[in-house]
Amino acid sequence: MSLLDAAAQVLRCYGADCTDLTVTELVTRLGMPKSNASRLLRAMRDAGLLENVGASKRYRPGLLLVDAARVYLRASSLIARADAMLARIVADCGHTGHIALREGREVTAITDHPGTKALRVASSIGTLLAAFASATGRSLLARLPEAEVRALYAAGFAPPSPSAPQDMADLLRRLEEVRRRAYATANDEASRGIGAVAVAIVDPRDGQAVSLCIAYPAATTDAAERRSLLAALLDGAAEIAALVGDATHAVRPRAG
Repeated sequence: MSLLDAAAQVLRCYGADCTDLTVTELVTRLGMPKSNASRLLRAMRDAGLLENVGASKRYRPGLLLVDAARVYLRASSLIARADAMLARIVADCGHTGHIALREGREVTAITDHPGTKALRVASSIGTLLAAFASATGRSLLARLPEAEVRALYAAGFAPPSPSAPQDMADLLRRLEEVRRRAYATANDEASRGIGAVAVAIVDPRDGQAVSLCIAYPAATTDAAERRSLLAALLDGAAEIAALVGDATHAVRPRAG
């Protein structure tokens, strides 16, 4: 494994449930020798990718990564437009919203808008979710050809709950439904007790795809409110799609 590959593996450890790491924790997560882990973390710190938490031996992402992330978000007009739209939807509905990207078989939130309701879903920035078992993931997978989806899951998958797709046939059936409706829903799948609705937008100029998602407590959000959330997302998606040229949302499909 190259030094660059090893550094990338370290960075993938960070997320909402892991904001800093010690050498021992990295050894446990990645299974590398302690001496290698120690040298790697020090090298990443010296390069500005990581920094120590105060005077401790814990490491967290450095300012260099933060600056790079800001540049990435500013450089993507699709992400910027989607995030601005989602912020307006969250302000109206009070539920938590996020923009997610897919990398292989996983999706992760890159922007987050906390809800204002007393009972709301927590931030999911940096949390990796199985794409096949989440609304954001299926909204993005549905934009791929079936052959590509089959290849992605050629080794199979383990359902995290009974409400998630149970096998390839079930996943393909659900993805076809997402394509027909132009939105994806999830309930008590990768995140227990959480419901979500998501729409994916693709910029045909460069193929970049993002998913706009609203997440809510499943037990306290009734059908009427879910329909309202869906309508807001579909309207927002149609507005952005008209700007970037995504024909999927050129005419808003009927919810149902």
